[in-house]
Amino acid sequence: MVNDTSLLQFPTDYPIKVVGRPTDVFRARVQEIILRHVTLADPARQSERLSGSGNYLSLTYVVRAESREQITALITELSACKEVLFLI
Repeated sequence: MVNDTSLLQFPTDYPIKVVGRPTDVFRARVQEIILRHVTLADPARQSERLSGSGNYLSLTYVVRAESREQITALITELSACKEVLFLI
């Protein structure tokens, strides 16, 4: 018997919010990373919101995750991106 303590069952829809400065470079880098890890990123399941002061931009993606390893690799690469200030 396999002891799986994961609360997630795959495949699953997985929300990711990425926050950075509101620049085209930030948007492009995040999009590039997402597409490297998620083959079917649906544009209808993406949104962005500018902070009230206009200093920060949050990009929200709901991706179809196939495995925990896929999510881990995606989060690791997003965290390493210098334009990303934080992830939720």
